[in-house]
Amino acid sequence: MLLELSESQLVLVDYQTRLFPAMFEAEKAWANAVVLAQLAKRLAVPVWGTAQNPSRLGELAPEISVHCQQVLAKMQFSAMEEGLGEWLKPEPEAPKGNARSLPRHLQKNQNGAPERNTIVIAGCEAHVCLLQTALDLLEDEFDVWVVTDACTSRTERNRDAAFDRLAGAGAELVTTEMVGFEWLRSAEHPEFKFYQSLIK
Repeated sequence: MLLELSESQLVLVDYQTRLFPAMFEAEKAWANAVVLAQLAKRLAVPVWGTAQNPSRLGELAPEISVHCQQVLAKMQFSAMEEGLGEWLKPEPEAPKGNARSLPRHLQKNQNGAPERNTIVIAGCEAHVCLLQTALDLLEDEFDVWVVTDACTSRTERNRDAAFDRLAGAGAELVTTEMVGFEWLRSAEHPEFKFYQSLIK
């Protein structure tokens, strides 16, 4: 099963300025997060950010937040506990019409937009906020794809333990390039050269 561009949303978890110095291979993870954000925005994939306790840990890195539709400031480790789910799956508009309108199960999506139930997620710390958010997403029946080379923790062991647990829970483990090439699908895609420029 490949990632479907039209069904995807991107969630970037807690790439915060004061966390950066303490993270394992932070430079690589941040750089890959920026690539994901730039490509997603170019392909009209919704991009959401989160920031854990920003008054203590700093804001979401500006090179990432500039690509986000919104950034969720939170205190809970799982962003789903703070309302991320409402952003990812907004309530449909109330149906218009009178008492003779179609029953709810026969009504078309009022927004006309496709459902985007595939969540591509990356961030830090992988074994805390990313893990808890991803597990809650799975519980809410989203398809979760974790971008491993854009995730980090303070230690490599904690990061890798998060990947083991997420894979066991049903998340797909992917890399930044896997996401990009699956969204594009072809060297003839109009954004292929742009993506090449990001990863070279």
